[in-house]
Amino acid sequence: MMKKSNLVFVTFTSLLLLTASSGLLADDWRWLDRPYVEQYPVRPLDLTNSSRLRQLLRAGNIYLSLSDAVALAIENNLDIELERFGLPAADMELVRTKGGGLPRGILYTLNEVPVGVGGPASPLVTSAASPTIATGAVPTNPSELGVLGEPQDNLSVLSTIPFSAGPVVPLFDPAVGLQVQWTHQTTPQTNPSFTGTSAVVSNGGIANAGYTQGFGPGTQLNFGFNNSWQNLNSRNSAYSPFTASGLGFTVSQPLLRGFGLAVNRRFIRIAKNEQRIANLLLQQQLIATVYGVVRLYTDLVALSEDVKVKEETLQLAQRLYDDTKARVDEGTQAPIELTRATAQLFSIRQDAINARGLLEEQEAIVKNVITRRTANDPDLLTANIIPTDAIDVPATDEIRPIQDLLSDAYANRPDLRQAGLQVENSQISIEGARNALLPEIDLVGVAQNNALAGQINPLTSSVDNSFIGGYGTALEQIFTRKYPTYGIGLNITLPLRNRIAQSDLARDQIQLRQAEIRRQQLANQAQLEVQDALVAMRRARTSYEAALQTQGLQQESLEAEQAKFEVGASTSFFIIQYQSYLAQARSTVVVAKSSYLKARAALERATGTILDANHVSLPDAMRGR
Repeated sequence: MMKKSNLVFVTFTSLLLLTASSGLLADDWRWLDRPYVEQYPVRPLDLTNSSRLRQLLRAGNIYLSLSDAVALAIENNLDIELERFGLPAADMELVRTKGGGLPRGILYTLNEVPVGVGGPASPLVTSAASPTIATGAVPTNPSELGVLGEPQDNLSVLSTIPFSAGPVVPLFDPAVGLQVQWTHQTTPQTNPSFTGTSAVVSNGGIANAGYTQGFGPGTQLNFGFNNSWQNLNSRNSAYSPFTASGLGFTVSQPLLRGFGLAVNRRFIRIAKNEQRIANLLLQQQLIATVYGVVRLYTDLVALSEDVKVKEETLQLAQRLYDDTKARVDEGTQAPIELTRATAQLFSIRQDAINARGLLEEQEAIVKNVITRRTANDPDLLTANIIPTDAIDVPATDEIRPIQDLLSDAYANRPDLRQAGLQVENSQISIEGARNALLPEIDLVGVAQNNALAGQINPLTSSVDNSFIGGYGTALEQIFTRKYPTYGIGLNITLPLRNRIAQSDLARDQIQLRQAEIRRQQLANQAQLEVQDALVAMRRARTSYEAALQTQGLQQESLEAEQAKFEVGASTSFFIIQYQSYLAQARSTVVVAKSSYLKARAALERATGTILDANHVSLPDAMRGR
């Protein structure tokens, strides 16, 4: 007779051997002694700013070039960091589907950089133009220059209603079950003459092991190794104690619905596409952020130059005030001229204060984009940003034909490529919906070996000596297949109407058509953005050239009026007027240059080349460097 503890040990050892023979290695048992998620650790969240920011901080100022601003945004921007976590999330989608689970989906939402002070309705030009020599109001954002719509912040082309799940996918991850139980039972008897006692007392236990796994063709394997042990005081039992064992398996193979690798591995294919989509979404977030940084930095430089213009104009107004005051004191000019000069001085001083305030607002916005947080760092929180790059308009534009630009956009833009993958995933889902229309016909096979072994019950006399023995005898009977069981059959389910599967397939096909339409809408939007950016560049250049001419003419007019003023042929009223016109013309030049560079950046974004244009290494950027 084998003891219960030995029975459990042998059973558990057999379970380990069974697992090893199925291809599971020792390392795959790590989940038994630690959480499974530790095999796929999620990196900790780091909200500290990169060291580059500290290197640029000198004497309370951040000396920032455009390339540094782009690098800092790639290293620190939280929108990009948020999207980076989409990569391991998509990896876990693949792990989940390889185990036979359904994909949970990924997020398609991106975030745009704040518009900033120099966005639509920019306050850079604040005063009216000259009635005789127009300075021209120059738009400062590509969306003002044409019909360019707001950038897409949700790149999903799929409906919010999910596709039908289709046939159930088998669980590909193997599962091992173990059941160990001991029982003591006392049962009063209504016929003591049959059992030989008024109460049957039994002590027994079970030690069962099972293994189940699904496979790509839809095959489902269930393996079982069952053992029971019992000792009772009934004379009706020929053996006590005795052991009953069974070793067998059941195989189920779908023949129509749920059959084939294409159907049962469809979620794995979808998850692999989602990995590619997650990479493309991160690329698109990088493009959006780099474009936003270029735009914000350009506006920062423009606002800084505008502050200089206002301060220089204030110096001229102060000089005019001083000259006018001296002449009024001498009695060569009327007191009203001093009043006009004073009003002009305070007006320009207010313009300079406003310009400085706008610059500080823009600095705060730029700082928010290129850092992770500043509240815990007083030096960064109070530091001013000093832009070190100038904004210059090239002498000529080197613009390729529109057909080439559109080809670049269709080939390079991550939003268009990921939309194509979403449509492909929709087509894969429809494979499952179409398979669900088929009848359910499963081929089932069963094979099992049974065994019984025990000691002679002294209360009975008639026994079969072939069953006398211990657990080893039972194992010998199993592996020599003395008492086999075999079976094979078909399980058939024929739906008479199957309206659920029919409607699911039709609905999925409708959603596929809608996804294809949305993909085309994205392509049309890309074409529109390229065309509009070209229009914006042409208009911005024209405005810039006109602003330069206007500035020159206003400068000549002011110099001529000052010459007349020196000889007493003019008054401070006209000097003030022409100084105002020149100040506005100079600010208009600044805005026109900013508008041109932002339009060029919009074209680079529309064609998907802005990362290359700003020397961004995509592999490094995706890793945060």
